[in-house]
Amino acid sequence: MAEEAKVIETAETADTKFTDEELQSLQQLQQNYQDKQLQFGQLRVQKLLLEQQMDALVERETQLEEEYKATQQEEQDLVNTLNQKYGPGQLDPTTGVFTPQNQ
Repeated sequence: MAEEAKVIETAETADTKFTDEELQSLQQLQQNYQDKQLQFGQLRVQKLLLEQQMDALVERETQLEEEYKATQQEEQDLVNTLNQKYGPGQLDPTTGVFTPQNQ
């Protein structure tokens, strides 16, 4: 019985060597995982940079909207000032000639 136990124990602890082809396959898989992890990291960094650019574009768009509204208000204020001074009429911006409106 003791001899039988030794045989089983020896068989269970015997080392097995993979073939070169199997080792290459395992190493290739490991390299593929490392490559994909690196690519995921690079992709995430690119995505982060694009998100930052989008945030900057949205911020600039909001700023331009406010500037556009301010320009519209300036126009309205100028029109009101000129109407009070000269009355209603038409202005030719190229010549600067104002033609009063007939009432």
